[in-house]
Amino acid sequence: MSGKKHVIFKIEEGSIASELELEPGDSLISINGNQIEDVFDYQYLTQEEYLLVLVEKGNGEEWELEIEKEFDEDLGITFESGLMDEYKSCSNKCMFCFIDQMPKGMRETLYFKDDDSRLSFLQGNYVTLTNMKDKDIERIIHYHLAPINVSVHTTNPELRCKMLHNRFAGDALKKIKKLSDAGIEMNGQIVLCKGVNDGEELERSIKDLTEYIPNMQSVSVVPVGLTKYREGLYPLEPFEKEDAEKVLACIHRWQDDCMKRYGTHFVHAGDEWYLLAEEEPPEEERYDGYIQLENGVGMITLLRDEFAEALQKIKGDKELERRVTLATGKSAAPLLRELAGRLKEKFPKVCVETVAIRNDFFGERITVSGLLTGQDLIAQLKGRNLGDALLLPCSLLRSGEEVLLDDITLSDLKRTLQVGIDIVKSSGQDLLLAMIGKE
Repeated sequence: MSGKKHVIFKIEEGSIASELELEPGDSLISINGNQIEDVFDYQYLTQEEYLLVLVEKGNGEEWELEIEKEFDEDLGITFESGLMDEYKSCSNKCMFCFIDQMPKGMRETLYFKDDDSRLSFLQGNYVTLTNMKDKDIERIIHYHLAPINVSVHTTNPELRCKMLHNRFAGDALKKIKKLSDAGIEMNGQIVLCKGVNDGEELERSIKDLTEYIPNMQSVSVVPVGLTKYREGLYPLEPFEKEDAEKVLACIHRWQDDCMKRYGTHFVHAGDEWYLLAEEEPPEEERYDGYIQLENGVGMITLLRDEFAEALQKIKGDKELERRVTLATGKSAAPLLRELAGRLKEKFPKVCVETVAIRNDFFGERITVSGLLTGQDLIAQLKGRNLGDALLLPCSLLRSGEEVLLDDITLSDLKRTLQVGIDIVKSSGQDLLLAMIGKE
């Protein structure tokens, strides 16, 4: 049988696949006579209680296996690619693309631009919908893949073509309506560029997107990130304090309107707007369950509340002596200094020095912790008394890895800075326990 073959990477011990003597290196060809395009076909087809599975063994033999199992029972197979397919790359050249603003010489995987709706469902990635064909939309509807996270940026078709540098970008907006009409839940994102899609264009985009409530669950508005590597790219200017105040006023006005009309705040401002405007972020209730947390929306409020709750519950220790250094991006530093100060209530002899690391690698306009590099950490921390440990946010690392953006490893940092390193998870409780050295 022609078609895709999916190579098996691992077999779970004691599983159905193990009992059938399947092995790593074997290839799955079909299930119940159906070709497998990707992981969604596989998951859908393997839900059945009776399966006829065609497998090609490593030596080229084909085995046809009859399987009777419980509904939804897993076969115990892991494939070489979690997606069971090649990743779809981006066909746009957005004026604000961060990857285009990276220096040369970094590892190849950092330059790959994905725009794959399947990763939107699996990993929460945002997609522009520009490289999706009708059959891709139909598969999303058929399998009811949700939520789909959409990089909208503007609902003005002509402006969207300009921003994404793709003549099909305006037509792609129609796919939002098709998904909404089919009941597919979505979240939207607007990367705001000064003088491009802000002001009246932002008002238009928010207004247009409210028409898809409740299937469009939320929309986040975040400022464009500008590195120092923009030679030859569209000339974009950074937002200033006054700009941030106007953006927040617009969003707050729409939040109030949407709450009255739909019972949801719907549109949310990224934390960076509040930092830039020097305004306090709103309370938890304003974030509708932190639906856009991974997009940098509500992190300050959540961390502050979690830390306060953990501090209230924990038993203090006035004799515990500990000195640590917490390195972070410039935007998070004031909040972390505030929380370290509150720690003194119960742990007066624990000293936490918060160091705001300047991003020399990408440029000082980049202030988030997740884009700090090992070389900037080393340059600005070397020679300092870092105390008992150096605390670093988990956002510095990709999940499951110990390598920073510039390929410097945690081992390199420990050896160069001569200090133990604790990677702090994102919750307020984890931060508190890391500060006092408890598991």
